[in-house]
Amino acid sequence: MKYVILIGDGMADAPIDSLGGKTPLEFAATPNMDRLASSGKFGLFSTVPEGYSPGSDVANLSVLGYSPKKYYTGRAPLEAASIGVKLGPTDIAFRCNLVTLINEGGSTVMGDYSSGHITTEDAGEIVLDLDKALSKEGVRFYPGTSYRHLMVWKDGQKALKTTPPHDISDKKIDEHLPKGTGAEKLIELMKLSWDVLKDHPVNKRRIANGKKPATSIWLWGQGSAPQMPAMRERFGIEGSIISAVDLMKGIGIYAGLEVINVPGATGYIDTNYKGKADAALNALETKDFVCVHVEAPDEAGHNGSLKDKLQAIEDFDRQIVGPILKGLEKFGEYRVMVLPDHPTPIAIKTHTPDPIPFALYKSGSERNSGAQFTEREAKKTGVLVEDCKALIEEFFGRQEACAAV
Repeated sequence: MKYVILIGDGMADAPIDSLGGKTPLEFAATPNMDRLASSGKFGLFSTVPEGYSPGSDVANLSVLGYSPKKYYTGRAPLEAASIGVKLGPTDIAFRCNLVTLINEGGSTVMGDYSSGHITTEDAGEIVLDLDKALSKEGVRFYPGTSYRHLMVWKDGQKALKTTPPHDISDKKIDEHLPKGTGAEKLIELMKLSWDVLKDHPVNKRRIANGKKPATSIWLWGQGSAPQMPAMRERFGIEGSIISAVDLMKGIGIYAGLEVINVPGATGYIDTNYKGKADAALNALETKDFVCVHVEAPDEAGHNGSLKDKLQAIEDFDRQIVGPILKGLEKFGEYRVMVLPDHPTPIAIKTHTPDPIPFALYKSGSERNSGAQFTEREAKKTGVLVEDCKALIEEFFGRQEACAAV
């Protein structure tokens, strides 16, 4: 038996007037996801427990059956695992975005949470120079991917309120700066970064080429290292994870999954879809399980680009779901679950905690309800899953062996 989870990050949305009141999932052509919805178990899945922010960290832990109430300690520690940073017992990791702050009417505004989707190469130069300049402040900086990086504060504070920069696109930053014990340290580091970045050679090149500069760091998503049982301990499953983003790779590492790095996987609409699909099928030659994560719909939502989101959804269906379903046929019995992790509505450019549509298909199913993979039709089924452990047990067709879960 082979098991596959396919995640189109942020695919779910809200009705949009320019689409005639349809959501992007309703408007886009998604014949492969529709087939799974029509033939499998179809409904809504609440991936964000009450009281938690609707981030990809919380939501994707739920997708893999790790209850955030038990295992979530913050986003940055998961990303630390991905880039090979081992956290000590008193280390607090922070997600460090490279952002573009702009001045509007005398106020500082979040102009771009990603510095124009800065390349990993450009960002790497900047982050290494930030580390040289600011390590004397008792922190260290580690380069990640694109705009997503890491800061570790030894003996740091984690009881802070911080805000994801993608939640405040085009908004004044003042009321969204860190708050709580240790906040003044983070704000000081952000301001110190301005001097490092102001005349940085990378920014000069980017401006000359008509690209957005990285004008500041933005610190958020703090936490200490989590303790999570591996998938093999829980279900006797050996598996792999494929993603362009450090968060998902980090979750995979803590889950005991092999991280497969696909050349050309960017986390945006130009990602190497074929490479991801091929890598997933190759992994199943030796492993029982693979999770494929595609970030592109989420990034399009954060950018407020309806055109890109529609393209990302259709590309995910055509280039990931379709080829993997076809390739699975040679393995005989298999199970596939397809879903977003959370909604990322175009209108607000950030996540919401609303339940998401999911379809769980078991090979050999003759059922054909005619359902389409949309938010509205998922709600019509009356199925609402709130227990992530129960759903992952149904997916694998076995109960957890790990009593601690």
